[in-house]
Amino acid sequence: MANNKNNAPENQNAIDNLDDSLNDITVKVQNNQKPLIIGLVVVIVAIGAIFFFKNRSEASSQKADTAIGLADTQLFAGNDSLALEQYKQAAELGHDAGNRASLNAAIMLYEKKDYEGAIKYISKYSPKEALVGAAALSLKGDCYVNTDKLADAVKAYKDAIKQSDNNPYYTPYFMAKLARVYRAQQDYSAEAKTYEEIQNEYPQYAVSTGINIEKYMERARLDAAK
Repeated sequence: MANNKNNAPENQNAIDNLDDSLNDITVKVQNNQKPLIIGLVVVIVAIGAIFFFKNRSEASSQKADTAIGLADTQLFAGNDSLALEQYKQAAELGHDAGNRASLNAAIMLYEKKDYEGAIKYISKYSPKEALVGAAALSLKGDCYVNTDKLADAVKAYKDAIKQSDNNPYYTPYFMAKLARVYRAQQDYSAEAKTYEEIQNEYPQYAVSTGINIEKYMERARLDAAK
């Protein structure tokens, strides 16, 4: 289609030159037909483009599905290194399969302590589901913590909290991670406020985990008052 677009001016000039060589009546007929012909060509090209991109998208999606299937097979067989490389390849293909491949690659890189590599692939991942998406964003925060990028970690954990949609277990878990980053930044007021929110909004979290939220909150308040 690119070639047709490039040749369009030349084709139009040829039609105009042909019109000039005809008598007045023929020229009038041609001039009346040209908008109709051009419009018809535009419609035909548009329809062709729709089918072309639809077929190409379907083929691309199938390619991504096949690629991640091969990666899953290698992972289940215990071939972690090969699986990781195939997940990386699948991640570049896009679609839902490529999105999941990005997350899988990030998890495996994190386990290898390749935090920069994990950040690269987790950044390709688009969270679409509350808990899985929130866990992925939390993983991103963990990567930033391990690379001493605390401001980025704060943002990632806040995104995870938002994505988790007030889940009674995971939301306060991500909030607790955020509070620890605030402490590392020596932002004790923000740390205390976060623990207070956990205590007030998710009181069952401390009970179910055995974490003494009140103790950490009071410590942060004392440090903020110094």
